[in-house]
Amino acid sequence: MSDNINWAELSEVERIKSESNYLHGRLKESLANRLTDAIAVDDRQISKFHGIYQQFDRDTERDRKRRRLEPDYSFLIRVRVPGGIVNADQWLQMNQISEEYANGTIKLTTRQAFQFHGVLKGNLKPSMKAINKALLDTIAACGDVNRNVMASPHPYSSSVFDQVQELAGKLSDHLTPRTPAYYEIWLDQKKVAHASTGEVEPLYGPVYLPRKFKIGFTIPPFNDIDVFTQDLGFIAIENNGKLEGFNVAIGGGMGTTFGEISTYPRLGNVIGFIQTDKVIDFAEKIVLLQKELGNRKERKNARLKYTIDQLGLENFKQLLINRLGYQPEPERAYTLVRNSDKFGWHLAKDKHWYLGLFIEGGRIKNQDNSLLKSALKEIANLHISDFRLTGNQNLVLGKIKEHDKTKINQILKNNGLLPQSISGARTNSIACVALNTCSLAFAEAERYLPSLMNKLEVSLSEFGLFRDEIVIRMTGCPNGCGRPYVAEIGFIGKGPGRYNLYLGGNFEGTRLNRLYRENMNEEEILESLTPLFQDYSEHRNNGESFGDFVIRKDYVAPILNPKDFKH
Repeated sequence: MSDNINWAELSEVERIKSESNYLHGRLKESLANRLTDAIAVDDRQISKFHGIYQQFDRDTERDRKRRRLEPDYSFLIRVRVPGGIVNADQWLQMNQISEEYANGTIKLTTRQAFQFHGVLKGNLKPSMKAINKALLDTIAACGDVNRNVMASPHPYSSSVFDQVQELAGKLSDHLTPRTPAYYEIWLDQKKVAHASTGEVEPLYGPVYLPRKFKIGFTIPPFNDIDVFTQDLGFIAIENNGKLEGFNVAIGGGMGTTFGEISTYPRLGNVIGFIQTDKVIDFAEKIVLLQKELGNRKERKNARLKYTIDQLGLENFKQLLINRLGYQPEPERAYTLVRNSDKFGWHLAKDKHWYLGLFIEGGRIKNQDNSLLKSALKEIANLHISDFRLTGNQNLVLGKIKEHDKTKINQILKNNGLLPQSISGARTNSIACVALNTCSLAFAEAERYLPSLMNKLEVSLSEFGLFRDEIVIRMTGCPNGCGRPYVAEIGFIGKGPGRYNLYLGGNFEGTRLNRLYRENMNEEEILESLTPLFQDYSEHRNNGESFGDFVIRKDYVAPILNPKDFKH
């Protein structure tokens, strides 16, 4: 294939994928090389398709460089959980892996996945085997393929929850790469490709997609997976307890690049309604169009959102209709009320209880007198609930019987987790990992946001806003992993200790925010937000959210065209 392609015209990653022999690369050789704690440069791209990122400790970088040592390398492993639900045994296995092979913590991601940090190269293969022992996997958790399929984990007001979860799982299976490389490298197994034609990758081919692809299912009135930020979003339409089908939104995506005006966040466009039995074929056709039409020259412009904007939405829709052989029906009516989670105890229509737990920064760990990790392990050992990862880095304990609620409450109390007094803004906060391990981060996020929230809560309390829910999200760079561009208050790391401040997203997750102040330190952030909180407290309309307020009061103007977005 390489003989017929001018690789100079394409991004370097395209060559690496093509020459990887369907994601084998030289990973076996890299893993066997004991002269370095890293893997080969090309294999760092291929390993992402296997759910692995090579990282290094940026806190020790200068010192190690001064001592002429290579960086302190370790690896991130991301575990797919389509729909976000695992059972107690799987939770216990994740807990054990974190203690045996990682840094002792578990990160819950904004795509309802598990992440392990600090895994050494020699522990990669044992970790992968342990993950698969739990009937979970990491393939396609990263890389230029469809990634973990999200689905709302909240069943409170819906009778079709189980159907949507099942469909999310089936779609995830359908779009999972077929290469046997994963099984051969990590599990020492031989596996024949699934396709009856004998093709290794009948859907993706040898070069896979131009860039990552994200799919999510939401069940109104919840938008807790931020459906409009997905490349492909399915909005369940329920009528009298029956799942009629889905409104479909295409072209969402958060990632941007500082200084590149051709990059911008974009919310998906609803292009119509489809019946439930058409979902998998519809998704496949969208993926195939993106594979064929997406930008393989410039990765910064390779997501579906740019493909759609380059062609024009109507032209793209017509290409899709031609491929499908039918036209989607008109969009059905629906209502979204929040893109955040609900906390505390809730009784669902299935007559089971569900407990929403706020997990700051998505980090499962023991800290001081708050023994979160120990408490969840103790609950898992009772086998009285399942564990549901949310798209906001939180956790829901589910399928709990009435008589087991007391046991769970007592465990949480014994481990210092109850009672809690947490502000509405803090419970609606998200922070990406950022420093010290993410190579893309310009500034702190997960390690810093809690202390910033402490200071913001002083103002919120002063103006009677401590219980008010305000969506706040912080990322260490503009790539958008924490979906900051739909937050009511968004912080984007610009440099050490400095952030761009964005305002005006809404509580439903249906509006982009806009740059309000640039390159601010903590003092400037507090000086800017304090008078806004006071104004909001004194002059908001009844039921008006903070994001809607700052738009109405002209602090920022709404973004009607994503290309108007500014860094």
